[in-house]
Amino acid sequence: MTRKMIGLALALGGTLAATLATAGPAQAATPTVQISKVYYNSPGSDNRSNSSLNAEYVRLTNRRSSTINLKSWTLRDKSRHVYTFSGDVRLAAGASVYIHTGKGKNTSTHRYWGSGAYIWNNTGDSAYLRDSAGKQIDSCSWGSKGSYTSC
Repeated sequence: MTRKMIGLALALGGTLAATLATAGPAQAATPTVQISKVYYNSPGSDNRSNSSLNAEYVRLTNRRSSTINLKSWTLRDKSRHVYTFSGDVRLAAGASVYIHTGKGKNTSTHRYWGSGAYIWNNTGDSAYLRDSAGKQIDSCSWGSKGSYTSC
C-alpha cells in the first residue's frame, strides 16, 4: 500500500511539474497607478515659453478602487530628470493627475515640474514612475512619430 501511495504521489508530482513547465508567462498586472498618456511634443514651435513647456505633460491615472497617496513618488525620464511629489498628493480611485513640465500653481489635478527646458524627447524617450520606496510601478516608452502616446 505504501509503495502505491508513493508511486501515485510521484506520478501526480510529475504531472504538476510538466503542467507548470509548459504554462505560458503570467500576464502583467495592471499597475496601481498607470502612466496613461505622455504629451511629449507640445503644439507649435518649441520656444521654451511657459505655455509651451506646460503643453508637455504626463498623465497618471489611479487604477485602484481606493485613493492612493503619491507623497515622495517620482516620475523620471531616461536622462534622469526627476520630478518628486511633495506633500500629500491624494489621487482618488479612477482619477488622473497631470504633471506639466513648466511652472505653475500645483493643484490636486495639475502639478508643475518647474523646468525651464523640455523634459520629454520628441525623438523617443521613456517615462518611469516609482513609489516612495523606489519600486518601479509603471513605465511608458515612445519613438519619434506623433506628439503624444497613450500607454
